[in-house]
Amino acid sequence: MLVAVDMERYSPRDNLRQYRAQQLFREVMAEAVASVGLERASWTTQQSGDGELAILPADTSELTVVADFVPALDRILREHNRNLLPGAKVRLRVAIHQGLVHLTGANGFPGEAVVEVCRLLDAEPLRQALSAFPAASVALIVSRSIFDDVVRHGYHGLRPERFAQVRVAVKQLATTAWISVPDEDAGAIAWDAPVAPVAPVAPVAPVAPVAPVAPEKEPPPAKPDPVPATYQISGVTTHGPAVFGPGGTAIGSVHGPWNGRGDQ
Repeated sequence: MLVAVDMERYSPRDNLRQYRAQQLFREVMAEAVASVGLERASWTTQQSGDGELAILPADTSELTVVADFVPALDRILREHNRNLLPGAKVRLRVAIHQGLVHLTGANGFPGEAVVEVCRLLDAEPLRQALSAFPAASVALIVSRSIFDDVVRHGYHGLRPERFAQVRVAVKQLATTAWISVPDEDAGAIAWDAPVAPVAPVAPVAPVAPVAPVAPEKEPPPAKPDPVPATYQISGVTTHGPAVFGPGGTAIGSVHGPWNGRGDQ
């Protein structure tokens, strides 16, 4: 198992602050390792001034390192940083991976796993994690194999939903990894793109009241044209009103002979 650690903003410090930062780094690493029951002396390390690459014994529990050591490192580092000025505080990026490593290399530890864990440590999303959570002292990135074997099962109180999957592209390495920040929800932040601020909603202008409209009255039904009545008496046919009898006057049209009586 491999653990790579690096300090944030180490090079801008002056000589004295770099010296003190290195001392604080060694103290908190030893204290955190001991607090979870691991042996610091069994770690094979390669120091780099502002951090280290550590090769852990083969029988080391990945669960202990991920679920116990990293939160302990964050807690202990916060306690040490509490009384320090901002420029003297130490904040750490941590990368964890697993794989084969040659421990007898002439100038370091040869192995693809070593290359990958160092590339993960330099991933931009991991640097952004410390910026996104300024109160945090440690930001962690784990490889895909560590996430699949340990984190996603939720062992020992691990919360996979608080890990954020990110894309890592450093030199020749292009892969996915997962970021976590102790006591923070890294899964709630989009690491690949800045979150756009939500635009305020423009107030809606009040709608003027509308005067009630009286229902339109239906026009009265048209009266049909009167159909002239037709009468036929004694062979005389009339169209329209007519008066029969002595002295009567016919109004309308009369067809046929008429003798003034209705008995023809």
